[in-house]
Amino acid sequence: MNAMRLIGLIGGMSWESTALYYRLMNEEVKRRLGGLRSARILMHSVDFHEIEQRQHSGDWAGTAEILAGAASGLKSAGAEFLVIATNTMHKVADEVEAASGLEVLHIADATGDALASDRRKRVGLLGTRFTMEEDFYAERLRSRFGLDVVVPEKPSRDAIHRVIYEELCLGEVKAGARDLFRAVIDDLRGGGCDSVILGCTEITMAVDETNSALPIYDTTALHAVAAVDRALQ
Repeated sequence: MNAMRLIGLIGGMSWESTALYYRLMNEEVKRRLGGLRSARILMHSVDFHEIEQRQHSGDWAGTAEILAGAASGLKSAGAEFLVIATNTMHKVADEVEAASGLEVLHIADATGDALASDRRKRVGLLGTRFTMEEDFYAERLRSRFGLDVVVPEKPSRDAIHRVIYEELCLGEVKAGARDLFRAVIDDLRGGGCDSVILGCTEITMAVDETNSALPIYDTTALHAVAAVDRALQ
């Protein structure tokens, strides 16, 4: 039996950030095991257009059905746990887990573990409008990790949401986007935040230490490392 568990990766939301997951997981396995070692990954990459249309029409049951089908296929093919390579779609993580019978390694838990380890208290949360405004993500951080989670004001939330879907998901990183994130993070720092969560897997394309006034917690990287942790347990 192979000692490394087979990761079931549900990607494509967007494929730009899924490519980061693939690279990061393989780099982490190589870093730990050396030589020619690489991650055992089985991926189902969805058509993001179908997901995005349902997100913005409020058809979350439809998105859950698509991801549950992908998850069930991954299980049938031998995957031993699931990684949903997006923050927003963890809104339906419980449904995907129940339908597939496989554990979903939750991205908010990987992030919360890192924040708690660093003794962060008041954290800014950046992401899609869904992630910033609904409870499925922030409430998990509050209830499981005791964090005070702060989101930007509505005009900033709307601007970030637009940049994610109209630019970053298309692989476009413009100077205006970097300036937007810099200004929003400055505001969060002014509001007493001690750190900021890049709570959309694409935001890491536009934000790093050079344009953030706060320590950043990159959910893409944290989730990828957590997946390797689980695969090598």
